[in-house]
Amino acid sequence: MKSNSDNNALAENKVLILYLLEQINGDIKQDDLYKIVSSINNVNYFYFKEILTDLIDSKLVGIYTKDNEPLIKITSEGNNALSLTNDILPGILKLKADNVFKQELSNIEEASSVIAEFTPKSENDYTIKCKIVENNETIFEVKTYAGSRERAKRIVANWNKNAQDIYPSILNLLLKD
Repeated sequence: MKSNSDNNALAENKVLILYLLEQINGDIKQDDLYKIVSSINNVNYFYFKEILTDLIDSKLVGIYTKDNEPLIKITSEGNNALSLTNDILPGILKLKADNVFKQELSNIEEASSVIAEFTPKSENDYTIKCKIVENNETIFEVKTYAGSRERAKRIVANWNKNAQDIYPSILNLLLKD
């Protein structure tokens, strides 16, 4: 049987997640939301997933896939529930959320803007996908192949390090007459 303090913590964490999703005013990856929540309230990943699953099952949070990435967003029911339960969130936690939120969100946006990954097709055949994402929208994507794992790793590392130079160069080549 759960204690009253466990129930209060659960309710606070649910409202915190709804509060943050409302502040985002859009969609976010689950792992990125976890980074924000854990930096505010120090919850472990499994507890976070349990809470998030409950919010999704209750239709307070919606989940959908975009560019093969699962994203979450507060629903209108979630906004209604937040307006009714907003006072459950202690003022100090809300203040901490407001302060941490902006910094963590900008770190997440910056980190997720340049993405590179490789997947093996066979022992000597790797597919590399490099892209630039802004506001959860892919604005540039290139897919290529490499004949070895080492070469695939080099391409990924080079893209992550130099995307700000490579991207304009490719665009200039594409626009060249």
